[in-house]
Amino acid sequence: MGAAPQISPNERVAEFRKTFARAEAEVARVIVGHRDPIRKVLTALFCGGHILIEGVPGLGKTLMVKATAETLGLSFKRIQFTPDLMPSDIVGTQVLAESDGRREFSFKAGPIFAHIVLGDEINRATPKTQSAVLEAMEERQVTVFGTTYKLEAPFFVLATQNPIELEGTYPLPEAQMDRFLFKVVMGAPQPDELREILNRTTGATSYKVQSIFDPARAPAQIEAEKALVREVMVGEPVERYIISIIGACTPGGPNAIPEVSQYLRFGPSPRGAQSLIMCAKVNALLAGRVTISYEDVEDAIIPALRHRLLRNFQAEAENVSPESILEQAVKRLKRPR
Repeated sequence: MGAAPQISPNERVAEFRKTFARAEAEVARVIVGHRDPIRKVLTALFCGGHILIEGVPGLGKTLMVKATAETLGLSFKRIQFTPDLMPSDIVGTQVLAESDGRREFSFKAGPIFAHIVLGDEINRATPKTQSAVLEAMEERQVTVFGTTYKLEAPFFVLATQNPIELEGTYPLPEAQMDRFLFKVVMGAPQPDELREILNRTTGATSYKVQSIFDPARAPAQIEAEKALVREVMVGEPVERYIISIIGACTPGGPNAIPEVSQYLRFGPSPRGAQSLIMCAKVNALLAGRVTISYEDVEDAIIPALRHRLLRNFQAEAENVSPESILEQAVKRLKRPR
């Protein structure tokens, strides 16, 4: 048999752009507006990261995640986080079963065993239960009674939280927030978008997405696209620019801007820089390039870093947002030549 034909880098980039555009279009068939959140969800998936979505109820967060799974042909599980949810309800547990007259323990997998996992209102669960997701997000595995179980790739966690109801909630600790590649904030729809939502949801016509992949091959195809993202090159000037952004947002550092020193207790960790690079690589591919630009990085700054800035009391009292601090950092920094 002859060798398989080699695919050129340009053809791989073109195929990635085509795949991404098809996925965006399919999800947009059922989600009106929210083009940027849809793009950020797909970007995070192809980066191999996880995403935190914040928004009031009824904006279509759950529908967007489910539509993404259906579009990509991946398995999907939803976990409704509540105060009485236990870690075993997420990762699974050992159950006593009888087989051939013998009783033995067998592992019953929890809903974390899926390609795409939606953690709905994650801040309603207790810290103990929230921490059960940490190992899965970081290590792509869970440990139950001393036995480790690998999670099938791709593994993608999308967590949602409601910003308006704080009673009975447990704010996510900094260690868990840092494990999310992005934090995306979904706003209210515009009047024309609301009109379209009403037409779609109260009329006789229903909209369904079609999978762009064969479900049997979808995991392997997505892993191949993720490998392509990592091959995108980062020039030294852009790398220095990313490092300068992290330095400017780190209080106490020599390059911290005044707003950071005044309003922040802690800045982004190295994971923040990693998130900037990975998102910029996807942005470069979508623009048809194999080298990232300054614009690719700047598009990712707010969603990749907003949840990694820990404000002090003064910032909260004066209602200074992480987004405004990041915007000031971008304005003050000069792009290396």
